[in-house]
Amino acid sequence: MTRYAELIWNMVRESQAHMTAEQIFLELKKTEPKIVLATVYNNLNGLCSEGLIRKISVEGSPDRYDKAQKHDHLVCRRCKRISDICFEDLTGKLERQLGEGILSYDLKVFYLCPECREKEE
Repeated sequence: MTRYAELIWNMVRESQAHMTAEQIFLELKKTEPKIVLATVYNNLNGLCSEGLIRKISVEGSPDRYDKAQKHDHLVCRRCKRISDICFEDLTGKLERQLGEGILSYDLKVFYLCPECREKEE
């Protein structure tokens, strides 16, 4: 693993913020002034391909990156905020329903976060 890949991997694993590539770039720039955005994207893609991190895609919002450990996400329809949530592992139920094994799944539950719900009222 390259030095930049390791820095990015550690940043994603330690963050609770579900950072975008641009946010990661700006944070790295503070300690690595020579880094360029393309390097961040290349390393993020490589880390995703290796299964070390995962990309969270939500329509109308930039991709975000997260640790690879099993968990699901709540996504606010209005502000696009992403929060971690742990539901019961559905792997066994999905495999029985499909009649074959699955490698993984990505569950996103859309809702209105408390702040956006309060603004509506």
